[in-house]
Amino acid sequence: MKEVRALQGDTVDRICQRYYGYTAGVTESVLQANPALTSYGPTLPMGTKVLMPPVEERSTKTTIQLWD
Repeated sequence: MKEVRALQGDTVDRICQRYYGYTAGVTESVLQANPALTSYGPTLPMGTKVLMPPVEERSTKTTIQLWD
């Protein structure tokens, strides 16, 4: 697992967005890998170590064409 450090004002979902590029489905995995993060509240202290678990590739969205 890779490790990142929280920046000033970071939340778990903000770190997920920065690291993975999205938050859907990965925020829960990060919290599961780092159960102590829930004791800090929504904003993590600057410099907090966060383990980033590997996740499956995100499936691509299907594009719907509304007009021909």
